[in-house]
Amino acid sequence: MTERPANHLKLALGAMFLQQTFISLGKSLPAVIAPAIIADLRLAPSWIGIYFGITAIAALFSQLGCGSFIVRYGALRMSQVALVLLAVGTAFLTMGSPWILVLSAIVAGGGAAVSTPTSSHLLSRCSPPQYLPLVFSIKQTAVPAGLLIAGILAPQFTEWTGWRTTMLITAAACLVFAVVLQPLRKMFDDDRVPTRTFKFSDFKSTLNAVMATPRLRALSFACLAFNGAQTVITAYFVVYLTTIGYTPVAAGFMFSIAVAIAIPGRILWGWIGSRYVSPRVVMAGLPMRTPLATIGGFLSKGIAFLLTVMPALPSAASAAFPVRPFENTSTSIMWLSVPPLTSLNPPAAIAAASRAAFAAICRW
Repeated sequence: MTERPANHLKLALGAMFLQQTFISLGKSLPAVIAPAIIADLRLAPSWIGIYFGITAIAALFSQLGCGSFIVRYGALRMSQVALVLLAVGTAFLTMGSPWILVLSAIVAGGGAAVSTPTSSHLLSRCSPPQYLPLVFSIKQTAVPAGLLIAGILAPQFTEWTGWRTTMLITAAACLVFAVVLQPLRKMFDDDRVPTRTFKFSDFKSTLNAVMATPRLRALSFACLAFNGAQTVITAYFVVYLTTIGYTPVAAGFMFSIAVAIAIPGRILWGWIGSRYVSPRVVMAGLPMRTPLATIGGFLSKGIAFLLTVMPALPSAASAAFPVRPFENTSTSIMWLSVPPLTSLNPPAAIAAASRAAFAAICRW
């Protein structure tokens, strides 16, 4: 990895933090304002699961195949593409037609999914190996930061302007930030390979890169469980609270409390897992809190507050732990949901594809 000035790392980290904040905000928005959408379009609450299921399928294929595009066009350019596609998909959702909802999920989910491997690729090039755990912990706090903003502002804006306007405002914000990133492209996309072409074999090589490594394979399945639970909680949290008496604004505020805990949590667990306790040990203990909180949530409206705290803790950990699957590679710091594999394999294309595969299996 080429050494870069410290200010480059700060600039890259700031840019990728904000990029993932906007991505997180846009991806979670349909869930946060779902009560208003359901009421207006006269849909069953189950549509939320269908919508997010489609986004997950689109994200899976997108992350499996995005490695070649990152190598050819650069991580920053593909970050811009992710923001633009999310904006387009979000705008589609406002049309309300069932088939348009499917198209919205495909475009938004597939586009937004590219943001994780692109930011991993860029930051792994800018950060010295010894700082990667801290850098990726900080970057990953952008996910709960986006959820926090969505929970606080989206329900209120929906009451003031309607859910369609709220969606369009978010889409416009994503487009604006994509433009803001443009001046940084020359600085951070200097590693792109214009001759790189996309091949359908990338999907297979990406999966093989993950599944052929026992420790990587085991971590991918563990992360699948963590992030599957987190996705379900995110998708149905606000709708569930509104069914037990919370107003949409109050439910959104409770949602914000839950994700706010994950912001320091991601850095804390990353720090502990890097320096003091084996990540596997901490990961094994954290999920024990989730069933207790979930049971408490069914007892009463007041006890449902537990749902805002305890499930957030293990989900915060799911993207916080650095591990070293290849002990003989000093710079091979892997992340459960955002593994920068560039240093593991000289060909940048394979590195990007491997990173995309792991993110696909362990996606937020």
